[in-house]
Order: sequence, then structure tokens, then C-alpha cells
Amino acid sequence: MRVVVKVGTSTLAHSTGCLNIRQVETLCKVLSDLKNAGHEIILVSSGAIGMGVGKLPITTRPTDMPTKQAAAAVGQCELMYTYDKLFTEYNHVVAQILLTGDDLDHADRKENFQNTLYRLLELGVLPIINENDTIATQEISVGDNDTLAAIVTVCAKADLLILLSDIDGLFTSDPHTDKNASLIPTVDAVDEKLFAIAGESGSMGTGGMTTKLRAASIVTEKGVDMVITNGSRPEDMYDIIEGKQIGTRFLARG
Repeated sequence: MRVVVKVGTSTLAHSTGCLNIRQVETLCKVLSDLKNAGHEIILVSSGAIGMGVGKLPITTRPTDMPTKQAAAAVGQCELMYTYDKLFTEYNHVVAQILLTGDDLDHADRKENFQNTLYRLLELGVLPIINENDTIATQEISVGDNDTLAAIVTVCAKADLLILLSDIDGLFTSDPHTDKNASLIPTVDAVDEKLFAIAGESGSMGTGGMTTKLRAASIVTEKGVDMVITNGSRPEDMYDIIEGKQIGTRFLARG
């Protein structure tokens, strides 16, 4: 299978903004093993701003745009250094692709992106994609790598999108505030009722459940399943790819 995996800041970093080393090591190990099994993996990774915060002399996530861009510039270096080091240990080559919304809105640039992506996959490379947060101020404001992952899934003609989050899936209400909230295992169609119960984002990430539902709407319309699962258990991806019930699976329409 060709699988797009999106990982958020809350999975990659501690609440301090510093790298969660154990978590990232496990993630890279599982993705490497899935590649060894013959799957093609594309990783859409948040975390540049959060990791930059962890390295800069600031204590909280910045709110002004220049500091966000500076944090992204610093954090992107650490993010790719870490990925390159860990995947190299498992004999896999990674490539970095930084995108803006304009790249995907213009036909020529979108085609260039697709051609590069397809060639990297042919060469056995694991592409790692992120928004170009030092340039794309609109994307920083939106903070929506869930939608980016959905667009990448469609562009790559992937078979499955997995969103690794800080929550087990989509619940009937916010499980952080409602002890009676229950997990919704399968969704046949994304409708307004689901958007109404979507929860809010965590402290480190900027994309909440609403952006994940938008991503589900994009990929399921194109005939692709999407799964939301807890990023603290990367090993669950083995079962997800085999079609077992983990997290919330949004079924492809048609």
C-alpha cells in the first residue's frame, strides 16, 4: 500500500516543546519496518515551530509572526536532522519537501511536486513533507497540516491516510471534559453533526478535530480511507494497515 502518515506536534514533542525522543524513535522504527514490508510511506510532519520553541530562549509558543517564522526556521533543522539520523539507522533514505498553499493551487507547481514525489517513491525514498512555515504566513495562522496531509494523499494517489493525534479518535463529545464520551469506531459520511461535536486542539498543536474532519471529507470523496489514532502508540499502524479496528476509520465514499 501507499500510505500517508501525518504526525502532529503533540506526538513529537513534550509539553516543554523539547523533542520526545522515545516517541520519535518508535515512530521511525515502525515506519521503517512498514517500508521493509513493501509499503510506500509518505510522512507529513508538523513540529517545526514547536521544536524551535524548545531550542530558542522563549518559554511559550510565540504569537507574533516573525517569532513563529524564526522558530520554524530553527526547528525545521532539528526535525529533519532527527528524522535523517533515525531512518538512516534502519537503512532508509529521507527527503524533505516544504510546501505552501500556492504550490498546490498552481497547476505547474503542483505537477512539479507530484513528479518529484513519484520519483522519490520510485527510488525507495521516504518523503517528509511540511508546510514552509518560514514563508507561508497564512498556513502558520491556519496551522492545518491535517488538510495538507489530505491534499498530499490525493496528489500521491495513496491508498490510506493515517492521522496520528493526541487522542484515540473521534468521540461523541470531548473526552477531556466528558467522562461519558465514547469512541466512534467507524464513520460512513462526514456531515454537519460530526463537525458539531468536534473537539478543540491541544496546547502544543494548532489543528483540532475540525481540521481532521475536513481532511476526512477530502480523502473519502476521492475513494480513500482515513484513520485517526493515538500517536503515542505507533505500533497500532501495523493493525490499521491490515484493516483492523483501531481508532476511528472514515470509510471511502463509493
